[in-house]
Amino acid sequence: MVADTPGRPTRFGLFLNPSGERRADFQSCCGEQFDRLTLADSVHAAREQLERHRIDLLIIDLNGYDSANSHDLAAIAGLVRGRVGEPVLLLCPYTNTAWIPELMASGPLQYRICPILNEELAQTIEQTLTPPLDPQAQMQQQLLDKERELRDLLTIQRSLQRALTGAEDVSAMAAQICLALCSFPGVRHTALLHMKEHGNLQLVAQEARNHLDLARLMQRHNRLLESPLNQIFPPLLAVSTGELVLLDAPEKAGDPELAVSLHDRDVRMVLALPLRSEPEGPVLGSVCLMFDRLIQFSREQFACFASLAQFIAFGLAMSELRQQNDALAGKLTQIAINDALTGASNRRQGETLLDQEIRRARRYGLPLALISFDIDNFRSVNDLYGYPIGDQALRVVAQTVRTRLRSSDVLARMRGEEFLILATHTVAIDALKLAEKLRETIAGTELPGCDTVTISLAVAQVAPEEGGQSALDRLDAALHRAKRAGRNCVELAMAS
Repeated sequence: MVADTPGRPTRFGLFLNPSGERRADFQSCCGEQFDRLTLADSVHAAREQLERHRIDLLIIDLNGYDSANSHDLAAIAGLVRGRVGEPVLLLCPYTNTAWIPELMASGPLQYRICPILNEELAQTIEQTLTPPLDPQAQMQQQLLDKERELRDLLTIQRSLQRALTGAEDVSAMAAQICLALCSFPGVRHTALLHMKEHGNLQLVAQEARNHLDLARLMQRHNRLLESPLNQIFPPLLAVSTGELVLLDAPEKAGDPELAVSLHDRDVRMVLALPLRSEPEGPVLGSVCLMFDRLIQFSREQFACFASLAQFIAFGLAMSELRQQNDALAGKLTQIAINDALTGASNRRQGETLLDQEIRRARRYGLPLALISFDIDNFRSVNDLYGYPIGDQALRVVAQTVRTRLRSSDVLARMRGEEFLILATHTVAIDALKLAEKLRETIAGTELPGCDTVTISLAVAQVAPEEGGQSALDRLDAALHRAKRAGRNCVELAMAS
């Protein structure tokens, strides 16, 4: 007990922690600051003391409580709520700091993150118990601080909103988010960690005002949950636990090398929040802010950061969804314009491209040649070897032909075993040479499961005023002549 001091009111304290050793340590460290100090080992015992006696300061030590135990959280929240604004001091291990904003929702409190030096704890208790010399001036200062705090929160909200609407892909959005978060006072480094497929947590963006490279600190930029720091570094803990993590001194993480690295970069406090696009949804990653000063966050600040984390998660999810939709649209487009069996353009796309190339050739006075071919006696291949072997023959022929074409040429499957080649910037004589090379190549190509096949081909150069259907009719007639000539040959479709 403290000695009686003239003019000083008596001080009654209540300390709550289930561990007898923790209670004894607190009694030894801070007992003399109170005229009467009561030690409670359970929430029930603490509630009884609060009902029976006047308590000037309730100290709740969360060391030893399970952060996943919602029953304990609710019971302690009831104690805070029952104080109705009377002083509460929360001592919280940094791995359990997610309880701080939860308990703040039940009433005003101060918090300190453990481990904490005895001198710092004693000083905090003294400041809490000592009434202000000028209560009115203190209240005025608190109002000014709150106004400044709200301005800062509004600024960062606006910056983040611009970042979320100003970029399309995840990487660009993440970079803009990190840049926006650096607008908060005291922030020297921000980082965004994103969970990719197969549990691969990646560092997708960071913004440094202190030359800190988080990838080097964690010794990797992907598969971060395999980092040696995965059990102690706040952004990694936030992902693995799915909870907010606040570290107010680097040395409290228990890794001297990490503490030195952060102190060397002027980092005094680290806040990390998990990213979820919806409450209780899967953790998509984490956002990390490093500060060059200690800040006692208010309930509003914690709530703002939680909202920002949800906005970020939602933005990332929407960006990923857009990318997935774009990829799906691309696949659907491919399905709509390509033949599923051979990979060549389908008939509709072939006819569309033919009309486009004819218009282009007519507009710029360019030559355009067409080559039509089909597989000789293809029905016999299906009858002798079966349709799966026939399908394989179609795939091999189409693939072989494509490898002999230029990137500007188009191969389309028009029907069954019949194909069309659009040879841009090509005159008839050159198209005949190409057709002959294709005929020789196919005749010499081995096909799995069946005998070698041959193809018959027809070549036409589109006349200046000729339409697509007219050119196709000429090709069809020439292809029939090639068939009647004994197959495995090339016929030129003469202009009418």
